[in-house]
Amino acid sequence: MFGVEWSEINWSLLTDNFEYIATLLWILGVVLVGRYVKRLLRANEKLDVDRKRRRLNTVDNVFNLLIVIGLVIIWSAELQDIAISIAAFMVALVIATKEFISCIVGAFYKASTRPYTVGDWVRIGNYDGEVTDSDWLSTTLFEVDFKGGSYAYTGRTTVVPNSVLLTNSVQNLNYMRRYIEHTFSISRLTDDVNLFEIKEPILAKIKEYSEHFHEVAIRYNNLIEKRLDIKIAGPEPKVRVRTTIEGYNVFTVSLFCPTQEASEIEQKVTEDFMRIWFDKKRQL
Repeated sequence: MFGVEWSEINWSLLTDNFEYIATLLWILGVVLVGRYVKRLLRANEKLDVDRKRRRLNTVDNVFNLLIVIGLVIIWSAELQDIAISIAAFMVALVIATKEFISCIVGAFYKASTRPYTVGDWVRIGNYDGEVTDSDWLSTTLFEVDFKGGSYAYTGRTTVVPNSVLLTNSVQNLNYMRRYIEHTFSISRLTDDVNLFEIKEPILAKIKEYSEHFHEVAIRYNNLIEKRLDIKIAGPEPKVRVRTTIEGYNVFTVSLFCPTQEASEIEQKVTEDFMRIWFDKKRQL
């Protein structure tokens, strides 16, 4: 009448709650065994009080450790899932904030090396201009027309993330703010005009245009060489003539001059070159 068939027992209840049941039984079993062991130790009259305290403390630590080990074993599958979830979350977090972290690291690199400060002219990778702002995440540049040779502000602003500092070189061009080694070329089709005959007149014109700042240019050139501990071209102007495989004669001028006057002097020298060249052309 009171017999129960094993096949009629719903074992799914036990299997679905195995971890909870095992946890309860394990903790209960360890606690009971621990209390029994401590009772035996207290009843041992051969041990003095200090030894009993040390052994009781050891028993507590051992059985607490057994509880922890047992719980880890019982819940190992769930702990593994949690660990995988945490790892996946951390990986996703790192990927999502990779650029942000790189910017912060770049800011620490900038703070430790101090490659530039606000107001400097710099080239960071493919970006160049005057530093107007710099914080933990980015550096803001006012674009300067270096490629065009006018060295004027273009009106464009570039925000460079600090992460670029970790993968690109940084050039401080601050010495170019006052004086610069300005180089430009004039190309003509190969003809009967000998460009070497134009060198001396052009050099004379350049010296004429440079007379009012020549002494300052010499002092500033020496100052840059001492500060950078390198030898730079200048301050005397130079003219070079070369040819290209396309059949052009190239007349290249280099001069050390105030940055703000570079474009104006280039135009004057180009005008003088064209005038002398056409004069010689008509004489042929």
